[in-house]
Amino acid sequence: MQNKVQFITYVDRLTRGGFRQLKELVDGKFAGLFGGVHVLPFFNPIDGADAGFDPTDHTIVDPRLGDWEDVRALSGSVEIMADLIVNHVSSQSGAFTDFIAKGSASEFADMFMTFDKVFPDGATEEDLLRIYRPRPGLPFSKVTLADGTQRMLWTTFTPEQIDIDVHSAKGTTYLETILDRFSEANVTAIRLDAAGYAIKKAGSSCFMIDDTYAFLEEVAGKARNRGMEVLVEIHSYHRDQIEIAKKVDRVYDFALPPLILHALFTGDATPLAKWLAISPRNAITVLDTHDGIGVIDVGAHSDGRAGLLEPQAIDNLVEEIHRRSDGQSRQATGAAASNLDLYQVNCTYYDALGRNDNDYLIARAIQFFAPGIPQVYYVGLLGGVNDMDLLAKTGVGRDINRHYYGNDEIGTALETPLFHRLSNLIRFRNTHPAFGGALKATIADAGALVLSWQHGDAFAELKISFADRKASIAASGQSEMQIVE
Repeated sequence: MQNKVQFITYVDRLTRGGFRQLKELVDGKFAGLFGGVHVLPFFNPIDGADAGFDPTDHTIVDPRLGDWEDVRALSGSVEIMADLIVNHVSSQSGAFTDFIAKGSASEFADMFMTFDKVFPDGATEEDLLRIYRPRPGLPFSKVTLADGTQRMLWTTFTPEQIDIDVHSAKGTTYLETILDRFSEANVTAIRLDAAGYAIKKAGSSCFMIDDTYAFLEEVAGKARNRGMEVLVEIHSYHRDQIEIAKKVDRVYDFALPPLILHALFTGDATPLAKWLAISPRNAITVLDTHDGIGVIDVGAHSDGRAGLLEPQAIDNLVEEIHRRSDGQSRQATGAAASNLDLYQVNCTYYDALGRNDNDYLIARAIQFFAPGIPQVYYVGLLGGVNDMDLLAKTGVGRDINRHYYGNDEIGTALETPLFHRLSNLIRFRNTHPAFGGALKATIADAGALVLSWQHGDAFAELKISFADRKASIAASGQSEMQIVE
């Protein structure tokens, strides 16, 4: 993966079209901004119960977006990352409907994770309470087969997403077939979606257990053999992220977004500086994604180990997001809307900062100076605001940050001072040689945060005074760049 800013987007929600229109944007209006594009689920269909994360066929491009040749064509312009949804398939998939129709006689019967595979002798109350799930309730759904037989299946996320037995013959073949299709289309990186939940074991939390690490290494090896890097998507305790990072190519730095908000809200950058000193160097850094702003990643471990922020600081952070977004984020978060992840705040990052251009650009500058490769979400690139109309229409909390753009909207966004200033930051991050070196993060006088990169004679230093909102970049080979105007 190139050490340049990456883009993450839905095809249809950005272009109202398909892969050809996305390629036109990448080659045209976004030329020079991105080294790669993480294309969010483009499989058939893109408009299922979970916005593409529940495809009926993971090996088919939704015809409304194009086909695999269009994916390959995009790879001629930028590197492509695609999602490998390892934990589950759609309840409308051919494999599952065959199982419903034929039961144990189905060739796919062994592909799905049934309750009795994990608990052949039944489960105690203690067993069930130990299972970790990112939403209320137990991760099981009762299904009725065509002959009237009832089975209990694992459904970690929703009843429409049926968990796979990834160690079954059919489950293994299913995942390998998707990897083959990606490789043929010149996809060079994959994101393992919901990977932390893939392995279930009686007596465990069924989330990021020891066997999960072995599974991740197994899938990563298969991907590398096909010429693809592996990014693992897991929200968890920050020390766990450091350990996971040692076993895969890349992990997300999900702790960064709330820590930056905390620094901007309170003026205290010490937790941020401490994290940047130990955070994984092989990270993909984000401020915003197609999901919400995570807070579990800076919280305490369930065993009592301290988090990056104290519980009260996290509560204050969430409340400040709600305040700055005029209560819009509150309407989209937790039980207020349909949400898979109750540990995330649903809001655009721009709205979380009260639509303050200077604060937003300070946040982006910190992201671009943090260890790892930065990734910018399409709504964040365009300075998008909360889509309250879409939230009202769907009732899905995360849709507040999944706007459908039209060409006129994009054109207007590209003419804003915010976009021009952000573009300059992106181009600086892409081209300055200092980012090939090492980072030093320090707290200077009066609580100022100083992030310094050094690579040979090349250097780049970001200094931010949170008290008076002054921020600038000093770098070799160029004049000082002011972040705040």
